[in-house]
Amino acid sequence: MSSIDGGLRGPRPMMLHALAAGVDFERYFRWRRERDGDPFVVRFPGFGGAVFTGTSAGAGEIFRAPVELLTPPLPNPIEPLVGAASLILARDERHRRGRALLTPAFHRSRIAHYANVVRDSTHDELNGFGAGPAWLSGTRVDARIAARAITLRVILEVLFGTGSGSRRVEYTAAVVRFLNAFSGPLMLLPALRHSAFGYAPWDRFLVARDRLDELIDAEIAARRTAGADARDNDVLSMLLATRYADGSAIDDADLRDQLRTLLVAGHETTATSLVWALYRLHRHPETLARLRTELADAGPDTDPLELSRLPYLDAVCQETLRLHPPVPIVLRRLTGPFALRGVAMDAGDTMGVAVPLLHSDPRVWPDAARFRPERFLDRRYGPAEFAPYGGGHRRCVGSTLADFELRIVLATLLMRTELALTRHYSRGRIPLSVPHNIATGPRAGITFNVVSHQGHSGDSYHNAM
Repeated sequence: MSSIDGGLRGPRPMMLHALAAGVDFERYFRWRRERDGDPFVVRFPGFGGAVFTGTSAGAGEIFRAPVELLTPPLPNPIEPLVGAASLILARDERHRRGRALLTPAFHRSRIAHYANVVRDSTHDELNGFGAGPAWLSGTRVDARIAARAITLRVILEVLFGTGSGSRRVEYTAAVVRFLNAFSGPLMLLPALRHSAFGYAPWDRFLVARDRLDELIDAEIAARRTAGADARDNDVLSMLLATRYADGSAIDDADLRDQLRTLLVAGHETTATSLVWALYRLHRHPETLARLRTELADAGPDTDPLELSRLPYLDAVCQETLRLHPPVPIVLRRLTGPFALRGVAMDAGDTMGVAVPLLHSDPRVWPDAARFRPERFLDRRYGPAEFAPYGGGHRRCVGSTLADFELRIVLATLLMRTELALTRHYSRGRIPLSVPHNIATGPRAGITFNVVSHQGHSGDSYHNAM
């Protein structure tokens, strides 16, 4: 008998437990581990059950499990967003081929060329060329809206080289509409994915997805006509020019799904991490002061690539990802028998890592609830102890870009502005983290008041026009 069938006690009634997990995911998982130990079973309506672990030993077993035993679980809550051909959902040889194709596009040496794109996208938002007004003294800023605007501009430039013209405006409107249409209920309750004469939430989502796909398909067609090397600095051109090991090229349908995946995963997760970093820093003035000192010592004219390598900035970003992993669960479905922490599992069973539990294990993280970046200066953590981007052969292919972007945007914001949390967020409980499309983040936008703003006369997309 497998663990899900009866070896471990599962929660009843299922719907109430699913609701509790949706309201406060981290608290629910902590309660489940306290009640049932580790590993434990969680069941999701419409998706079946999964055996979760939150220990480094358990995470290590999952990440080191034989590749041929592991596939992504299907059905998957995010499949409507990313598409069946997405690298996130691909299996076996298709996954190996897809990863081999995409990995070079996100190699560290290539990502370094986008340092100025990240910095200038941040400057555009500060100067009022983004989602809101310029960040002048006295302005109130919704950090989530601003962060999404910055990271969306970056990923559009990285993928397509959209610049500052009408193409970027079109893409931005289509992506925002697409993501807003995929609500939490549609993600977690497959029964809602039905049409109703064009008026159901599912209908609105399909219309938004079709519009985004039209833009992507047109982009692919134009590039194929112009030649794969027409824009050799963006990911699309690289993917069009790259070949699989057998010499074949990626077809348009698969390419569309990969690009849609990168659009979604490539900005939402980093935006969420940026919001949490700003929130945590402004709740801990001593940490913010230390980071500002490091940035001041580096100087305002420091190359953004050099900024991304500052040690305390790196520690702040890693500590933010520890406390607020943007994708809090890692799931794998088994194709054969396996034992997780001594619990027997069968082919078809699903197992996973509860990342917030992993990142708060007191045996690895003393005083785990405290925001203390210094812990990342004191020692290095293994891939089964610190896993904000998953682990094993399915670790996020875009993690290098995400880390790089988070550091440059955060540094640029802090060097250009002085912020203060609004009264609602400057005290009291930490906001709950809830699902937002492919990531989890604060339930509502966290707001700041701009205390001071340092003008910038350097280049940006709009200043250059």
